[in-house]
Amino acid sequence: MSGSIGARASRKGPRPKHVPLRTCVVCRDKDAKRQFVRIVRTPDEGVQIDPTGKRNGRGAYLCDKYICWERAVVGTALDRALKADIDADVRNVLSQYADEHFRKDDNVRS
Repeated sequence: MSGSIGARASRKGPRPKHVPLRTCVVCRDKDAKRQFVRIVRTPDEGVQIDPTGKRNGRGAYLCDKYICWERAVVGTALDRALKADIDADVRNVLSQYADEHFRKDDNVRS
């Protein structure tokens, strides 16, 4: 039976690395987790930006398009995704983060 071809013999090369995918809550674009910014709602500290993407709590992801951040601040998509009412202070923090990290003229991802 040493000559039989099994499941292992048909593989060629190493297995490709798993890349976790996430979806922007505003535009619904899917991409690698590292391309998004995670917003997290924790029981103790409320809603905040999670730069590491590892904090405990309910998370939602926003892509790197400025327009998505604008819509998240004004609209209700982020409220629904986090299942929480987001207050004006948190919305101001999100708006400032978008102003500092994303260009306003980059409305289309290449």
